[in-house]
Amino acid sequence: MVTSLKTVEKLMTLPSDQDASGRTLGAEELANLGEVIASGTLSTTKGTFGKRLEEAFAGRIGVAHAYALTSGSAAIHVAIGAVNPNPGDEIITTSVTDMGALSPIVYQGAVPVFAEVDPQTLNVTASTIEEKISDRTKAIIVTHLFGNPCEMNEIMELARSHGIPVIEDAAQSFLASVECDFVGAIGDIGCFSFQQGKHMTTGEGGIVTSNDEELARRMFLHINKAWGYGDQNPDHYFLALNYRMSELQAAVAMAQLEKLDECVETRIENANRLSELVGDIDGIETPRVADNARHVYWRYCLNIDDTKIRDGGVGMAAVLKEKNIFTAPRYIQKPSFMCQVFQEKNTFGDSGFPFNLARPEAIDYRAEAYPMTVKGLNDILVLPWNEMFTDEHVEYIAKHVRRAAKMLRIS
Repeated sequence: MVTSLKTVEKLMTLPSDQDASGRTLGAEELANLGEVIASGTLSTTKGTFGKRLEEAFAGRIGVAHAYALTSGSAAIHVAIGAVNPNPGDEIITTSVTDMGALSPIVYQGAVPVFAEVDPQTLNVTASTIEEKISDRTKAIIVTHLFGNPCEMNEIMELARSHGIPVIEDAAQSFLASVECDFVGAIGDIGCFSFQQGKHMTTGEGGIVTSNDEELARRMFLHINKAWGYGDQNPDHYFLALNYRMSELQAAVAMAQLEKLDECVETRIENANRLSELVGDIDGIETPRVADNARHVYWRYCLNIDDTKIRDGGVGMAAVLKEKNIFTAPRYIQKPSFMCQVFQEKNTFGDSGFPFNLARPEAIDYRAEAYPMTVKGLNDILVLPWNEMFTDEHVEYIAKHVRRAAKMLRIS
């Protein structure tokens, strides 16, 4: 009797940035941590690693000032505190972002005004921001989503013409650039995150940057309860929290910073390879990057045309999951302004503050008012990505993206 044997493909397990398989953490971080523990000084107000990190990070991206702090959310909060909005002032932001970039706006008494996004990149543009500017606009926050820079030349020209400061949310975009300038050094303030899955990590943590002396001073104070460290007669000058990073986090960050360039180059090289392998599939668009920009691929995203591929990104995700490729269709399940906190104005007690001070048109938080956001979220498929991917991993993903597209092809 002849037995027919069917070859069963071995499933690959991709490196994950949620554990050691997808992170570069190792001997260098341990050595730095050992130095901190041996010193017995865990506070950055007395230690050395925090100051060294700030100087090194500022030098790497080309800014005058950098201050380490506890999270990317804290970075955004400190940035907003530095521009010092009055209650009811408006801050323009993106309709596609994490709550950590939005709640600080409300905590500072300002009203988030959501701008539309480009449906392919999910980034705000100068034209979508311009539609939202009013005489109450205090600042503009631009988020360089997935590591792909916004059109900063156009945005800065618009902002300067109105005298409005620009805060860059570069949490996902370490060493991304527009022309020769790194994001985080283009606007008035840059905000970065060292959260577990970012290009460099301390588990939680972040850093703020600026070339503006006055803004930098206010950010330093906001991190330190507004206490004037180093001043002749220090005091707590205004309302602010303690957002200081510890020496333990700074020690890890210093080692991670030394690995950042290689991390970014690996991500870009692998992303370019994947684009080559899947770029000819009808119904799938690979990341669009401006000619003058450098995308650093915090994540690698595909845009799926659901008129050509059944069930679009959701359908693709289900098929890829069978092969251990765990993706995020839609990135976030709904536009940021559709979250309950904004829809029901659940803020400070039952006051509705600061939304009770807002212009009605500024808080038009309806999905139908944002068709490009809805389309962009519908089409996006976010693939996992990190610096530990190899050619084999990239080829495995490409093979199964092709397989999924073929299986789901609409005739």
